[in-house]
Amino acid sequence: MSGATQPTLPLPEASAAPARRRRRALPWIIALVVVVGLAVAAWFIAESITRSILTNTVREQVITQLALPEDQQIDVGFDEPVLPQVIGGSLDRLDIASDDVPLGDVLADVSVRATDVPIRGDGDIGSADATVVFAEDQLEILLSQVSGVSGAGLTLDPPNVTVDVDMPVFAVSVAVGLDLTPSAVDGDIVLTPTAVRLGNAELTGDGLRDRFGSVVDGVVRDYPICIRDRLPAGLTLREVHVEPSALVAEVDVDGAIIRDASLQADGTCS
Repeated sequence: MSGATQPTLPLPEASAAPARRRRRALPWIIALVVVVGLAVAAWFIAESITRSILTNTVREQVITQLALPEDQQIDVGFDEPVLPQVIGGSLDRLDIASDDVPLGDVLADVSVRATDVPIRGDGDIGSADATVVFAEDQLEILLSQVSGVSGAGLTLDPPNVTVDVDMPVFAVSVAVGLDLTPSAVDGDIVLTPTAVRLGNAELTGDGLRDRFGSVVDGVVRDYPICIRDRLPAGLTLREVHVEPSALVAEVDVDGAIIRDASLQADGTCS
């Protein structure tokens, strides 16, 4: 019986075990992808909600602190993402901008950029500056409040503001044209004559004085425009220049304005 044929046992399929392992691993891979997807979605939802809350809060605070109209359009911008900054307690950058902001009896376009802004009210802003832009018609209103200038006929011819003034000479008034260059002096806008025109002739201040004497001193002089009473006390004029359609004032912002009510109140022209 030694020659009898032995029964042949079926060999296991080599790929069966790996296939089963792949089938067992597949649900875990799917679950991991779903969890990661949910986490990413939750992050974006949290980021969106945080940004919306922060934007609304900043807007409401600006309107309240500066006594602006409730419907004032205010644009707010931050560095992204916002959520980690909120968790850390300060904003890397905060931009606030609004057009036609009422500043007393004039309107101006105002923009502010601040860095390292604490959001819990327990510290000062790292740094901040603002830009205040007065259109030509608004500058006319400001200039009309300066003694000796009506503001009418004002034109902006960079780098100068050009105006016509009436110079009283005995019983008559002589029209004099002035080119005024703006500068910032002790927080005020100061317009300084750089050219004088009498009719079609361009003169210097001394040349006009030679013709009309000391009466010229009332015309050829500095013209200060105070805007401190139209801005919060925590803002200080640093620089001013003329653009084709506007006078632009660059302003420093005191970092403590975020928590100091006295700096948020209007300044004075005393």
